[in-house]
Amino acid sequence: MAFETKVALAGSHREPVAGATSARPVDNNEIVQVTVVLRRRTQPEPAETFGFSEPHITNYHLREEFGILHGASPSEIAQVEAFAHEYGLTVTERSQSRRSVVLSGTAENMQKAFGTSLQYYDSPVGKYRGRTGPVMIAQELEPLVTAVLGLDNRPVAKPHLRIHAAEPPASLSPLDVAKAYHFPTNVNGTGETIGIIELGGGYRTTDLNTYFKALGVKAPVVKSVSVDGGVNKPGADKDSDGEVMLDIEVAGAVAPGAKIVVYFAPNTDQGFVDAISTAAHDTVNKPSVISISWGGPEDSWTQQSAAAMLQAVTDAAAMGVTVTAAAGDDGATDGVSDGKLHVDLPACLPPVLACGGTRLNVATGVVTSEVVWNELATKEGATGGGVSNLFPIPTYQSSAGVPVQPETKFAGRGVPDVSGDADPLTGYRVRVDGKNMVIGGTSAVAPLWAGLIALLNQALGRPLGFAQPALYQAGTSAFVDITSGNNDGYDAASGWDPCTGLGSPNGNALLKALLGTKAAKAGGV
Repeated sequence: MAFETKVALAGSHREPVAGATSARPVDNNEIVQVTVVLRRRTQPEPAETFGFSEPHITNYHLREEFGILHGASPSEIAQVEAFAHEYGLTVTERSQSRRSVVLSGTAENMQKAFGTSLQYYDSPVGKYRGRTGPVMIAQELEPLVTAVLGLDNRPVAKPHLRIHAAEPPASLSPLDVAKAYHFPTNVNGTGETIGIIELGGGYRTTDLNTYFKALGVKAPVVKSVSVDGGVNKPGADKDSDGEVMLDIEVAGAVAPGAKIVVYFAPNTDQGFVDAISTAAHDTVNKPSVISISWGGPEDSWTQQSAAAMLQAVTDAAAMGVTVTAAAGDDGATDGVSDGKLHVDLPACLPPVLACGGTRLNVATGVVTSEVVWNELATKEGATGGGVSNLFPIPTYQSSAGVPVQPETKFAGRGVPDVSGDADPLTGYRVRVDGKNMVIGGTSAVAPLWAGLIALLNQALGRPLGFAQPALYQAGTSAFVDITSGNNDGYDAASGWDPCTGLGSPNGNALLKALLGTKAAKAGGV
């Protein structure tokens, strides 16, 4: 029999969720779906060279071109299909550009194919189907396969939002925040598409219409895309619905001319990776920016899952797609109870624009103060931020003054890159499930920056794409440097810091820096 000898797939080891108890084995006839992620046919340049390798030069791939150059080899896809046939599994989807093959089959056949035992667990995060130890892969496939996702369907992320119980007097509309940050007003995102990744919840069009009418803004075009069976399903969970509506309403308010496409996927490592890769390679909707407000501590992911996520966002960078992600809402620990410092993933992935949080105080349209968001003392959260233990410091941060990780002394990627208003006490007035409410969290900052990127893209006439090299060269005038406050692990300081990154944006000044002085004057910006 071919594909009989098995070896452990590197980085696939799993342990049960802390506090989980084994409930029962899976039914052998249960249908299980997995995504097999393959290596690239050829390696692209490192993500840092894509886009603004110099401040005003782009070298992005077209989506169709990228799939041919750096997608999976057709012969290697065929090998996975032959393996599936050998074990009675069905190939339900294949994508050369995304380098993925989706397999479906009974739990009995899946366990035989991947040399693992599946059980249902009861845990503090809910009931899930799980495995322990490594995934075993056929020896013939070991050089080709980088990840097998979906056997274990535990939740991997949470939405980074904070719903305020009452409407605080200092709350703001997204338009108030955009005005405070001097977002360009002569563009509205026309011609751009903002992709939003959601791992639960849903939106109601009637709520969106009511909300944007009250703001005096034309409601943007919003559509949903189903990934791995995820669907727009409002009403099941308040936090998830709050996340979906916050993302759409913030991005749509600041860039109402942009089209918004929401990619719904299950809250699993398979769903998360597949949603991002689907959005990045979407040749129909072609998002130029992707906003992510979900995440989890970087060391809660398997190595194979983190690597697959890194591949997906590196693809996005290569194709001129900016990916923004929330840095987390639980301070420097990222909500882990071990007392140590942690950063959030996907925000810590080097190609991702990590978005931290501030408290923005505005009076009669004028900013009176802005400090690091930290309301941990009253259980209202704090911005995530710190230094990665997984990813080394990227070149774009080499002169930013990122410290080594204090506990491990690892010279890692610093989080966040940028920031914006996130404190629920100065949070965003939104509408969710027929009710007006105020929501804060770095979940609001990711779509805020996504909306700003859409405006910048329209004004530049090209995608900003992999933004960090340009942002770190833009100069101090493009940002409001936040120098006061802490996130219970790191202190704010002049220049980049592990609480608010480069700072909050000055949108017009940032656009001038990206255009260059001559172009800015010629355009009257």
